[in-house]
Amino acid sequence: MEFTYFDIPGVVEIQPRVFGDARGAFFESFSAEKMAAAGIVGNWVQDNQSRSDRGVVRGLHFQQPPHAQAKLVRVAAGRALDVIVDIRRDSPTYGQHLSVVLDAERFNMLYVPVGFAHGFTALEDGTLFLYKCTDYYAPHSEGGLLWNDPALNIDWGVSNPTISAKDQVLPSLADFNSPF
Repeated sequence: MEFTYFDIPGVVEIQPRVFGDARGAFFESFSAEKMAAAGIVGNWVQDNQSRSDRGVVRGLHFQQPPHAQAKLVRVAAGRALDVIVDIRRDSPTYGQHLSVVLDAERFNMLYVPVGFAHGFTALEDGTLFLYKCTDYYAPHSEGGLLWNDPALNIDWGVSNPTISAKDQVLPSLADFNSPF
């Protein structure tokens, strides 16, 4: 596995070694030992999957402590623009975002530490998005930021996106009091 680090501390992109031949491809999608050596740690307790068509925007979501989650995300089919926002109050990169294209043909993954809001937009129909999480889903701990907050200035790369009613009324960064 190759690991790419960013200017936002703690965030890591993982590019697994892929073995391909006429039958298809094989890769190791998770190794606790290799992940820990790269600074990716957690008690992984839940896997989730969503299916989205092109132009669907999901996010920006997080879970508040004590049910905060780190996530290891990837796509199993299609492509997605994955977006994270640093919401750690004392972080020098608070309010900054990072976007990474996750591609089923590249098999790349992104580690999203605790203290980040997370979202994505599907770039292709039938995009299957996989989340490995360090805590269980806790509805009473849900939180989020407005996906199109002008202060965040995120280029989602879509016009006329499909967004849930819940995601359309999340607070802006200016109106947000981070629990992290």
